[in-house]
Order: sequence, then structure tokens, then C-alpha cells
Amino acid sequence: MSADVVVQDPERNNEVSHGLKTKKLPGQHRLRRYDSLDMESGKVSGHHAHSSKSVAWSVVLPLAFQSIGIVYGDVGTSPLYVYASTFTSGIKHNDDILGVLSLILYTLTLIPLLKYVLIVLRANDNGDGGTFALYSLVCRYAKVGLIPSQQAEDRDVSNFELELPSRRLKRASWLKSALENSHFAKLFLLFATMLGTSMVIGDGVLTPCISVLSAVGGIQQATEKMTEDRIVWVSAAILVLLFMVQRFGTDKVGYSFAPIICVWFALLTGIGIFNFIKYDPGVLKALYPKYIVDYFKRNKKDAWISLGGVVLAITGTEALFADVGHFTVRSIQISMCSVTYPSLVWAYVGQAAFLRKNSDLVANTFYKSIPGPLYWPMFVVAVLAAIIASQAMISATFSIIQQSLALGCFPRVRVVHTSAKYEGQVYIPEINYILMLACIGVTLGFRTTVKIGNAYGIAVVFVMTLTSSFLVLVMIMIWKCNIFYVIAYIVVIGSVELVYLSSVLYKFDQGGYLPLAFAAVLMLIMYIWNNVYRRKYYYELEHKISPEKVKGIVTDTNVCRLPGLALFYSELVQGIPPIFKHYVENVPALHSVLVFVSIKSLPISKVPVEERFLFRRVDPKEFNVFRCVVRYGYTDVHNEQEPFEKILVERLKVFIREDVWFSQTIVNKGKINEKGGEYEDGIVRKEVENEEFNQDDERLEAVEREIEVVDEAWHAGVVHLLGENEVVACKGANLYEKILINYAYNFMKRNLTHSDKMFDVPHQRLLKVGMTYEL
Repeated sequence: MSADVVVQDPERNNEVSHGLKTKKLPGQHRLRRYDSLDMESGKVSGHHAHSSKSVAWSVVLPLAFQSIGIVYGDVGTSPLYVYASTFTSGIKHNDDILGVLSLILYTLTLIPLLKYVLIVLRANDNGDGGTFALYSLVCRYAKVGLIPSQQAEDRDVSNFELELPSRRLKRASWLKSALENSHFAKLFLLFATMLGTSMVIGDGVLTPCISVLSAVGGIQQATEKMTEDRIVWVSAAILVLLFMVQRFGTDKVGYSFAPIICVWFALLTGIGIFNFIKYDPGVLKALYPKYIVDYFKRNKKDAWISLGGVVLAITGTEALFADVGHFTVRSIQISMCSVTYPSLVWAYVGQAAFLRKNSDLVANTFYKSIPGPLYWPMFVVAVLAAIIASQAMISATFSIIQQSLALGCFPRVRVVHTSAKYEGQVYIPEINYILMLACIGVTLGFRTTVKIGNAYGIAVVFVMTLTSSFLVLVMIMIWKCNIFYVIAYIVVIGSVELVYLSSVLYKFDQGGYLPLAFAAVLMLIMYIWNNVYRRKYYYELEHKISPEKVKGIVTDTNVCRLPGLALFYSELVQGIPPIFKHYVENVPALHSVLVFVSIKSLPISKVPVEERFLFRRVDPKEFNVFRCVVRYGYTDVHNEQEPFEKILVERLKVFIREDVWFSQTIVNKGKINEKGGEYEDGIVRKEVENEEFNQDDERLEAVEREIEVVDEAWHAGVVHLLGENEVVACKGANLYEKILINYAYNFMKRNLTHSDKMFDVPHQRLLKVGMTYEL
């Protein structure tokens, strides 16, 4: 087999042809000679700087405006219920209000502003955020993935690595080595990623419930006819409408929602300043942390338990990171610092000032603190804002499920890209309907915000704690931060989150079990899919067909060759899958051009189109058999503009041209070395070049003939051979493996999107080849 070639843009075909005569091929520095389509590689060193996208302000500012409607609806509606959830037994001492206000202000500053906006957003994966983005960063720098599909050429993708020069390499190398050499560490990282993902999805269920119920419940202040049952059913109807509009996409939904949230933040700010001036400007004393200490001294255990209410002030903060793929880092930083943070500070300060004079009204702080003339306008905007609040975590859920799909950690579902203008905005119909049913079930089952608030707090703090854990790995291994900065982060941010986590877990039996139950179900689904997916890959790796065996099959005189192009799909990256031998044994016929296509997801968000196809020729050359690995990032769109087969054929023809140049270069270097290298007068090199020039026309003619064969096969018709692998537990398997493989995995596989839909394969040209794998 010849060496790998990373295929360049097809528009350069003429340049390549010219290069055969001039010996100066554009982009020739990208040619590699790694032998990695037959065995796992990844040991070849490589280095590329991180390609950070510079986005024009004409794009950043509209995205910043959109993000107000998508990202901050959740954290923006927290003033609806924070004080009521914190003082569940009433206010026992007037200075307790200052203590809680101080906790809220410092928590808002430390977690959303300092941790997420200034630190965590920097850990995005080429513009994408969330738990899986952090996991993919770690996978890229250390071989902690459980599927051995790494290749040396992956390091040559322009945005694969993010190396930052540093003298702290020793500590980073030690941590990397420790992770790579520990199977437990690899499993634990995957487990933590799944847990974080499941908790974010749990947020996507609980956010709509608590936000809408809190807002709609405000009507009870105006009329007693609005009973609890009616509030619950009105909330359920609103939730149905919310999930029905998701199919229009983040772009349209964002522009529709952003003006409403802007009005909401303006009203929060105005009412907060009004209450601050009218009731008690002295609440600014809460900036002095001593009031926090006094609060804990007076209330002891009750103060610690009340932290479960305080933490609701930062619900939805994870959306800043999870939704960054829908926007940009700069746009979220702008909207948070200029609009959201100041507005929330004034809202909580104003409510605290109101409570200093009306401590008996804490159960309905939000609506009671609204000036009379503004009550109904504020109620309408509050309901709309609560509906919008749900959008933040719904969008985040779609983003992280798309990432988990690409990394083989979630069953295949259909991902719809809803915006041609902005990258990363997706909608997943199946997940949307599941979230809707779950939200309605929680709303009808719990009926009040008290128990939902307990559940909500656990989901929020769990995700934040897991994000911090991954971030510490990133800081040490990738950013190579000074160890004192890492320790400072753990002491300041980590300790605060652990205190909050201990508080919310105290209310486990009061509704706190709900997000953990959601997480358990989701993690079970992820575990089953990922476990069997890995077993299948290892089975194919162990039973792959050797190059000698493939050569024997294609040269067998009993196997006839048919006109046409056959694309044989498999998930195996290294080598030819065993299903090919099964196919030939049953159908002893091969097409005139055969390409084995492997679809591979890299642990990066995007792979440039010109670097996506990696070809190799299968000897003997005259039989026109090729291997092709098609590499996607976890947010890449499959077949966005052109049919997959058309793109592949164009890249194949470019490969054939470049392969001839590459092979001849290797031959010429060998001749020069055999003759003792280049003399001072350049006689040997000139002699070789003259000999090569005489063969140019002959080689160009051979290239054109081979490309003509591909074109003829293309016009004769393309057949897509898709491996449909049935998996069963092997003989002697225990009961656990039989249930896992025979029932759980196969049930999910039968009810999910099929592989042919991923590539828009025409059904009239699709041939499925079945084979049973005993795992």
C-alpha cells in the first residue's frame, strides 16, 4: 500500500497536474507517510496552534443580543423565587436579610461572573462548550478515549491541537501519563462526563417547570379564583407551546425572545432601584462579608440548609458555557457583563430593601415588591420571561446531545441544523418531545415550586462541580497554569461549590432525588450504547481482514468485476472490516472501483472540509480498490451542501493525482541516495530530474486513464454497501451480558435513526449486508 495523502481542495486539480511537470505541488508540506489505516497510531508528534476564530463585531453584537433571549432567561428569572425558597420558615432576624443578600451577591460574582464568564468560557473547544467539550479537550491531549481509533494524521488537522508553550510541561506530562496508564481513570472520566451531561438534561426538564409555575402562580395575588389546579394546568399548556416552537430554531427563537428578556431586565433594574431608594438604601452594607458570618452564627444548621435556596440565584449559569456553540465567547461575555449581571444585582438589592420593611411578605417577595401600577405589566412580562427561561437549558440540551452522539455515547437521533447563518444551532426532534413529556409529568406530579426547587438545586450544583473538576484538568494539562492559580481556584471556587452541594443534598428526600433519577436513566442509556459500541469496535478490530487477504480476494478469478462504483461503509478505522469477506463469500462480484469508507468522529468540534478525507490505495494498484477515512468534528454537518458520494468522488480524483506525484518523489529520493547524494555541481540531481522529466508524459497519461476509470464507474452507477451488524452475546456469556446486548442495546438500535439516513443514501442504490457479531 502507498502512503497516506491528506486530500486538498478539488479546485486545485489543474495546479496538481501542473505540479507533475514542475515538481512544485502546492500544499506538498501536508503529505504524510504514516501507516495508520491498518493499525492504531497516534505516536507521531505533531504541533498546531489553536485556530481561534476571530468574529467581526457585526456578527458579535447581533449574537450578543440573541444570547440575552436564549442564555439568560433561566438565571434572569431566579428573582421570582430565590428569597421565598431561602426563607422557607420566615425571617427570624432582620439582619438575616443582609446575610442572605451578601451570600447572593458574592455567589453571583464568584460563579457566573468570575468562574464562567472569565475562566470557563476560555476552555471552549473551538467555539463549543459543555461537559463533552471539556471531555473532548482532555481526550485530545491524553489518550483517555476507550475506543482505539486514534491516528497519527489526526494531529495534522489544523484545529486539532491547542498547545501553549510553557515551562510547566513536566507537571502536565505527569498528569497526562497518569491518565493514559490508568484504565480506571479513563472509565471515571467517561462516567463523570455522562453524569454531567445527564444533569444538564435534567436541568432542561426542571427549568421550565419551576420558572413557569413561579410566574403563573403570581396571578393568585390578584384573584383567588386562580386555584392551584388551574395554575398547574395553565403551566402545562404553556410548556406544550414552548416545546412546539423549538423546531423553528435558536436563530428565530432568539430574535423573538431577546426583546422580551431585555424588557424584563429593564423592569427588574428599575423596580430594584425604586425599592432600594424607597425602603432601605442601607442594604448596601451587605457588601461587607461580616454579615454572612453573623448569619451563620445566628442560624447555624438552618443557615446551612438555606443555602439550597440561595444557590437558585445562579440556576441556568451552566447555559453560559453549554450554549456558547450557538453564539461566541465574546458575545456572551458582553451580554453578561453589560446587561444580565447589573440587572440581577439591582433586583436582589431592591427585594432585600423591601423585605427590611416587610419581612412578613417573604413568601411572595417578588410580586409584593412590585409597585401597584406595574403589577399587571410585570406579571405578563414575568410569564413570558419564565417561558423564555426554559429556552436556555433546552438549547443547551440539544448542543450536548449532539456532542455525545459524535463521541459514541448516545444512541443515534436525528440532528437538524436550524440556521445557515450561524454555526452550532441545532434541534433534535426526539429529544424535544421527550423533554416536553418529562416537563409536563413533573409539573403535574409535583404541582408546587418548593419540591421542584429542591430538585433543581441538586442538578445545578452537581453540574457546576463536575465542570470545575474537568477545568482543573484543563488548567494543569492543557493551559499549564501556575500551580498557585490552580490551588487558588480549588480553594475559592471549589470550596464554595462543595458547601452548596452539601446543602442541596440535605433535601434529597424532599424532591432532591428527581434529578438523580433522571441522571440514572440517562446514564443507563448512555452506558448501554457506549459499552456495546466499544465491544463491536474491538470485535471488528480483532477480526479485520489483512491486506494480503484483501489482495487475494480482489485478484481471485472467481470474483467477477462489474461496472460501477461501490462504497462500502463501516465504523472500523484501522483495516478492512470482517463483513467484507462475508459479502464476497455470498456475492462473488465486485464493482470496477471499490472504496471502503470509514466514518470517524474526532474529539474536536469541526474538521475543515479540505482536511476531511484521508485516502489510501489498496494494492494491487490496477484493481482500483481504496480505503477512505472521513473525519468529522462533533458539530460538523453531514452533507450540508452536496451529496456525500459526489464529494467523495471529487476527493478521490484529487488523491489519485497527488498520489502519483508523491510516489515518484519517494522513488527519486531513493535514486539520489543510492548514487551517494547530491554532488557539489548537482550532477546526480540533474540526472535524476532529466530522467524524471522524460517520464512525465507517460505518468500523466496513466493518471488520466485511472481518473477516466473512476469517472466511468461514477457514471455507470454508485452502489452503497452498508454493513448491518446484528450483535448477540456469545456462547457462555453471563446473564448480565445477555441482557445488555441481546435486549437493551438491540431494543434501542431498532427504534433509532438508521445509518443510511445519516448520509442521505438513495434507497434504490442501497444494499445492506448483514452479519452477526458474537460479542
